[in-house]
Amino acid sequence: MTAPGSPADPRYPTSGTSAPGSDPLAGGYGTPSTSAGGYGTPSTSAGGSPAGTSPATPRPSGPSRAGAAGRTVGRGLALGLLLFVTVLLVLFVVFNGQTVQISLVFGDVQAPLVVALLIAAALGALVASLAGLVLRARRRNR
Repeated sequence: MTAPGSPADPRYPTSGTSAPGSDPLAGGYGTPSTSAGGYGTPSTSAGGSPAGTSPATPRPSGPSRAGAAGRTVGRGLALGLLLFVTVLLVLFVVFNGQTVQISLVFGDVQAPLVVALLIAAALGALVASLAGLVLRARRRNR
């Protein structure tokens, strides 16, 4: 038999065998265990927590720093894109200010070219969205 406290005594694991921050005597002095630490150490599951208990992982109460940084970058990118599109629209209006004649079914109208182009774009978006709704309804009814 070995002397208590000697390196060969399973109740006192040698330095480096227990995980940092864990108490090797958490199971109590002389409590048998099936783990590699021998007596006094609770058996652990693959996750490193004592067998039969769930690991206590603290959840951050607020958003993480990485999430906050990502939102800040996203907001900056959205603001830059909004500014770019606004400048393009202003240039579009300035360069397409001449008056043109538009032939409609019920008559002829004179309007600035930018108005005619914006009306055509709005009508195109309306037709595209209606076609998308029809296709989605057909797919849902299958």
